[in-house]
Amino acid sequence: MADARAVCVGTAVVVRIPWQEVGLGLVWPHFTSDGGLWTTVVAIMGTTISPYLVFWQASQEVEDIRAVQERQPLTRKPGQAPDAFKRIRVDTWLDMAFSNLVAVTIMITTAATLHRTGVADIETSTQAAEALRPVAGVFAFAVFAMGIIGTGLLSVPVLAGSAAYALGEARRWPVGLARKLKQAKAFYATIAIAMLGGAALNFAPINPIKALFWSAVINGVVAVPVMAVMMLMGRNRKIMGEFVLGGWLLTVGWLATAVMGACVLGMAATVIAGG
Repeated sequence: MADARAVCVGTAVVVRIPWQEVGLGLVWPHFTSDGGLWTTVVAIMGTTISPYLVFWQASQEVEDIRAVQERQPLTRKPGQAPDAFKRIRVDTWLDMAFSNLVAVTIMITTAATLHRTGVADIETSTQAAEALRPVAGVFAFAVFAMGIIGTGLLSVPVLAGSAAYALGEARRWPVGLARKLKQAKAFYATIAIAMLGGAALNFAPINPIKALFWSAVINGVVAVPVMAVMMLMGRNRKIMGEFVLGGWLLTVGWLATAVMGACVLGMAATVIAGG
């Protein structure tokens, strides 16, 4: 199934893009006191460091330990740590590098196609599909539709599953996709309710583009306390054992948390000032 993200990358190669200006903007971005700018920055941050991804990745690591008999919690089998950390590190670096490259490419392509023609506020999926016209031509809308459907089939189970993991672990329910339905009824019920609730939004009088944007903003705001708690847990020896967080990971983690917090505060200040 075609993916609109792949077409956006292809579009970036085809359309005329002032790469020197893009490079300068990436290295030295221009900031203003406009509330819309900082809200968009928080939305981008919330898309990149989404709280649900934290729950999903951690839960999948636990699932792997349950599924593979040889794997044990590292606090019990510290000898497995080097191989486990290597696997997690490679997975995280590759996934984040690819996802950020695609995200930047989509933003550059949108600026070079839609924004250049004066479209600065996308209200409908039809407008968004116009960004694919340089590559897909008359099939732009069909390609965009297939991409959205394909992305939804991949992301909806992850989003619903993350909510179920977070709620289930907080409520101390039996959780895990490896469990049978009878063994984790509340967990699977949460997944079903989340997916049905998401599907119901399609019939609500809500602008889907704005819904995506503001959900990303909410993710960005919620990510700040989630990251702070995660960093504090990483320094807790009762939780981490001998694997307490330190060194450059500790520095980068708190720096990322501070940047996220500063962006949220900047958004709040500009909104209040313009209020």
